Amino acid sequence: MPYELFLALRYLRARRGRRVARWTALAAVVGIACGVAALTAALALSNGFRDELRDKILRGTAHVTLARADGGAIENPRALAGRVRGVEGVLDATPTTYEGALLSGPGGAAYTLLRGVDAASSHARGEIQGTLTGGSLDAVFEHKATGDTDGASGATGAGDADDATTSADDAPVPVVVGEELAARAGLTEVGDEGWIVTGGAAQQATGFAPRVRRVRVAGLFRSGLYEYDSAWTYLSLDDVARVEGARPSSTVISIAARDIYASDEVAHRVREALGAGWTTLDWREANRPLFDALALERRTVALIIMLVTIVAALNITTTLALVVVERRADIAVLGALGARPRGVMLVFVIEGALVGAAGALAGVALGLAACAAADRFHLIRLPPDVYSLSSVPLHPHAPDVLLTALAAFAVSLLATLYPARQAARVRPAEVLRYE
Repeated sequence: MPYELFLALRYLRARRGRRVARWTALAAVVGIACGVAALTAALALSNGFRDELRDKILRGTAHVTLARADGGAIENPRALAGRVRGVEGVLDATPTTYEGALLSGPGGAAYTLLRGVDAASSHARGEIQGTLTGGSLDAVFEHKATGDTDGASGATGAGDADDATTSADDAPVPVVVGEELAARAGLTEVGDEGWIVTGGAAQQATGFAPRVRRVRVAGLFRSGLYEYDSAWTYLSLDDVARVEGARPSSTVISIAARDIYASDEVAHRVREALGAGWTTLDWREANRPLFDALALERRTVALIIMLVTIVAALNITTTLALVVVERRADIAVLGALGARPRGVMLVFVIEGALVGAAGALAGVALGLAACAAADRFHLIRLPPDVYSLSSVPLHPHAPDVLLTALAAFAVSLLATLYPARQAARVRPAEVLRYE
């Protein structure tokens, strides 16, 4: 064993004459451990919030959205989706549409966004199926309308309600409703019936006539993202047309990419394959302000907590300064025996490094334990109407944990340099003269 390491361990284990230094060293270990643990948990919380938002967003929206540049309806959307599926990097492509409406039930009325789902899209159906809490998605696509779509009246004013509804012979349209939206409308059970009110597609002299269609709850879903659960209603693409009173059409093509982080490249390939007249929007571009804000918050929190670790590491400087004062005679003897200043300096660098390593390792263990406990008992809860998520998991990533521990250790090493250099400058002759 090198004598530098031997002496560093002896100084750390010494029990006599070093009470203040021992307590200072313990404070340094505890301070660094707390700083590392706090930074590990903070980064894990930031990762969890970002990952959870990303996963929830991608459950309800496409990786890439394709639309006409003029915003019009797409002619023969299924054929276009077939062309898009042949583009490199595309996992699936399906026509869809988004229409605003009013969902009315026994409990009241609430705004809803009707999303049409193509029965041929296994990817979209699988994503929705994974969020169902009741009912079945198959009922939405097994539905066959009885009769035409002329059951809605264009009457305005306070006339008879039967003039603005579909025929009693028409079967209600099956829909899958978000749990929060269902609670607002009072449609909380599978089989409950309500009404969807839309602007209608039949233009008259007075404008667009309101249109009412009876619907039946075929299923309830909870995606975990409040914006979806409180506003979205799924129904088949053909039923959207029946509700609107128009021929089946689609305004966008939803594209699923094989690699979600290569969605911008996929969007570029799709535009090149289709030529001019088309526009694409990938999920990162659509949510860029949100993810940029999360990244800024992550950097700010990491910087603030790292300052705590730096302050704690300064205790190492104090500890080693006390050791140098207490061990001046020992240092002088080492110098008289032939120890070089570099070797004397290394003794105190090793001692500080051991303190820093102990604090960093303890902090990593404490931070990971805190993350596991928070996940196990769902300790991080949020108001969903404000933050979109009801709870946040903690996702400690190995690179973040390693970087945090290495940063704390590096700061600890820097804190040893000044007292170690002071020890190396001790002159044996001057010290031993008075011993």
